[in-house]
Amino acid sequence: MTITPDEKDWTWVLQRPCPECGFEAGSVTPATTASSLPELLPRWRAVLRRPEVAERRDPQRWSDLEYGCHVRDVFSIFDQRLNLMLRHDDPLFENWDQDQTAADSHYAQQDPEQVSAELLSAGREIAAGFAAIRPEQWQRTGRRSNGSVFTIETLSGYFLHDVVHHLHDVNG
Repeated sequence: MTITPDEKDWTWVLQRPCPECGFEAGSVTPATTASSLPELLPRWRAVLRRPEVAERRDPQRWSDLEYGCHVRDVFSIFDQRLNLMLRHDDPLFENWDQDQTAADSHYAQQDPEQVSAELLSAGREIAAGFAAIRPEQWQRTGRRSNGSVFTIETLSGYFLHDVVHHLHDVNG
């Protein structure tokens, strides 16, 4: 069953706490992200070990497995974006259709154990990427095609919100 795509512009989470998960992305720095992410990875691994991981509790929401696949891919996409921001002045990010990726990559049929290993690896990689950022680099910018502009600092908060919010989605 196809899920209705989420077409919200979530950049507002940089201005105020998320009413769903309570996360305050506006107070996050790259250093915060680097230190917080390793604490979240075991929670994702526990979610991906659930016996019912591939079952959708609600037909209009992803299963825990699908969310795990998404977060694994979020780690990779944001790592690419972070590296672009470090190597280039004000790069334009490629569009990423997360719903199309879920369908094309068959999230629902992936092996939870493999997803867990890949999520852990990608999570450690992006945590190391954020840990390597020097404060004088925090204001480097990058843009989405819809006009949203991020600094490395705001990207770190936006990214970490996504990870925390999806843990909230799966009761992790």
